Amino acid sequence: MKKLNNYLSFVKIAHVIFALPFALTGYFLAVKWAGFELRILDLVLITLCMLFARNSAMGFNRYIDREYDSSNPRTAQREIPSGKISPRAALTFVIINSLLFIVCSFFLNDLVFYLSFVALIVILGYSLTKRFTFLCHLILGLGLSLSPIGAYLAITGKFNLLPILFSFIVLFWTTGFDIIYALQDVDFDQDINLKSIPSYFGIRKSLIISGFIHLLTAGFIIAAGFLGDFGLIYWIGSGIFIFLLFYQHIIVKPKDLSKINQAFFTTNGIASILFAIFTIVDLFY
Repeated sequence: MKKLNNYLSFVKIAHVIFALPFALTGYFLAVKWAGFELRILDLVLITLCMLFARNSAMGFNRYIDREYDSSNPRTAQREIPSGKISPRAALTFVIINSLLFIVCSFFLNDLVFYLSFVALIVILGYSLTKRFTFLCHLILGLGLSLSPIGAYLAITGKFNLLPILFSFIVLFWTTGFDIIYALQDVDFDQDINLKSIPSYFGIRKSLIISGFIHLLTAGFIIAAGFLGDFGLIYWIGSGIFIFLLFYQHIIVKPKDLSKINQAFFTTNGIASILFAIFTIVDLFY
């Protein structure tokens, strides 16, 4: 049980609430908006794909950053630096989850199977981007943004503008809150020349950039609402999501970063779950 808990902590399993609600949204867009058949097996496979892909990405990030994590006081107690999980075991974990992701994709359709390799390049490649570009937050957002369009493709086998708009929502939402999260390591990143928007622009400008990106997120939420011809329930959920989007900019201030974790996990976690629930309920009613 202790070993299992170590791996659950290793991949921050609770953070699944960021991507899973949007994967479910993509699935139900295919079922109710595009008119495809609801099949439980497809839903299970999509959920497994999302979990295995996320485990691969998080595990690889921890593996590739293990030396940085050892040097950073905030991350020194993570599973690899603390010796709870060996680097070799971590890499094995990544390989197994990557293969399981590909296998589950195979049982959905050919397009998703072929694109699973592209998806792995994106989600694993993100871990290297902080070494050469401050746009790393955007790559993380791109990785998570694959969840709604990926789930939609798994059912329909074709692209559509509406699920793409939902992917843009995830892209900019994630990018914005990851910039806020990175504020915790601004001094460390500057000392060892790791790239991030906070380490390049500083705290105050980074919060402004994050706010602007979240304004774009709100724009895509509104655009998706009109394109999908959603009803009142969606707009109520959208209002809550947008409020929570900007609430984190109220509680995180340039001279007071003490509420970053509250903004990152609690606020964004609640926002993603509620937005997905209201959107899915609107699709059915």
